[in-house]
Amino acid sequence: MTSVTQNQFGFMPGRSTMEAIFLLRQLMERFREQKKDLHMVFIDLEKAYDKVPRSVMWWALEKHKVATKYINLIKDMYSNVVTSVRTSDGDTDDFPINIGLHQGSALSPYLFALVIDEVTRDIQGDIPWCMLFADDVVLIEESRSGVSQKLELWRQTLEAKGFRLSRSKTEYMKCDFSAMGYEDGDVSLDGQVVPKKDTFRYLGSMLQKDGDIDEDVSHRIKAGWLKWRQAAGVLCDPRVPHKLKGKFYRTAIRPAMLYGAECWPTKRRHVQQLCVAEMRMLRWICGHTRRDRVRNDDIRERVGVAPIEEKLMQHRLRWFGHIQRRSDEAPVHIGIIRRPENVKRGRGRPTLTWTEAVKRDLKEWKIDKELAVDRKGWKCAIHVPEP
Repeated sequence: MTSVTQNQFGFMPGRSTMEAIFLLRQLMERFREQKKDLHMVFIDLEKAYDKVPRSVMWWALEKHKVATKYINLIKDMYSNVVTSVRTSDGDTDDFPINIGLHQGSALSPYLFALVIDEVTRDIQGDIPWCMLFADDVVLIEESRSGVSQKLELWRQTLEAKGFRLSRSKTEYMKCDFSAMGYEDGDVSLDGQVVPKKDTFRYLGSMLQKDGDIDEDVSHRIKAGWLKWRQAAGVLCDPRVPHKLKGKFYRTAIRPAMLYGAECWPTKRRHVQQLCVAEMRMLRWICGHTRRDRVRNDDIRERVGVAPIEEKLMQHRLRWFGHIQRRSDEAPVHIGIIRRPENVKRGRGRPTLTWTEAVKRDLKEWKIDKELAVDRKGWKCAIHVPEP
C-alpha cells in the first residue's frame, strides 16, 4: 500500500483543488488581517510528464515499497515503446520513447505523484507553506529572502533528478499587506529574475496580491459567458424548450460561474455582478430584453433556474459542512495556521473574511452550524430548489 505526503492534492482520494485554494486563501486572510506580508512563488515544470526519467520512476516505486511484481509489470508496460508522427506527407518511421510517462494512461497521474513525492519529500515543509497539485507547486514564505532560498533548493533538488523549472512561467507574487514596502526586490531562479505578478491563476482561481476576490469574480463571469457563446446557437433557438435551455444553463454555465465560490467572502457588489450576468443570459434564453418589462421572477420560472445568489450561499455552506465533517488530521484542518501574535489590528473596519461570510449565511437562513456533522440533514437544510 503506497501513500504520499499530505502536501500533494492532485489525484489523491479525499483531496481536491478546492482544498488547496481554500487553504491558500485562508492563509492570505490571516496575514492580511494582521498586516503581515506574504511572498509566493508558483513553480512551473517544463513538460513534466514527458521528462520523467525511467530510472527515477523505478527508484521512486522502490522507495514507496511497491511490490516487485507490480514494478516489473509497469516496466513491461514501458519497455519497447515506439511511436510515429503524423505529417502532411504521411507518418514518419517508428522511433523509441525512453523517457516520460504514457499520455492518456489512467496509471500515469499516480506514477507522477509518487515520483514527485519521493523526489521532494525532504524539502516540502508544512501545509500550507508548500502545496502541490500534480506538477503545480506553490511555495510561500514571510520574507523574500526566505522564498528565494526555498525556490533555489527546489531547483537544485528537481534538476538533480532530471526535471527542469521553467524560467519564464515560474512566477512570484508579493502580498504587501503591511503597506510598509519592506523587502522590495526580485526573486531569482538560477540567476534569472522571476516575473513578478499582481495576480496569478492558481488551479483555476484568480489570486490577487491584495487578497481580494474582484479578479476571480470577474474571471468566473467571463468563463460563464465563454460557455454561453459556445452554445449560443442552441440557447437562442426559439424552437428549443425553455426548460431544456435552463437545464443546460444549470449543468454547464452556472458551475463555470461558481467555480471556487466556496472560498469567496463575497460583498454586495460581487453578488450584484453575478446576478446581472445571470439575468442577461436568462433573458436572452427567453428572447426578452429589459425593455419588455418582464419580471425577473417570471423569467426564472420559465427556465427553472434559482437565483445565483442563493446558489452561491449554498456552495459556501456546503463547503463549510464538508470542512466540519473532516477529521482533525485532514489537510484542510492542519493547514489552517494560528493567527500571528504580537501584531496589532489596524484602524478602520476589518476586511470581510470567509468565516464571517459563513456566519452571515447561517444567520440569514437560520441554520444551526451544529447540524453540519449530519451530512444528510445538512444537505437538506442548505438545499436551494429550482423553480
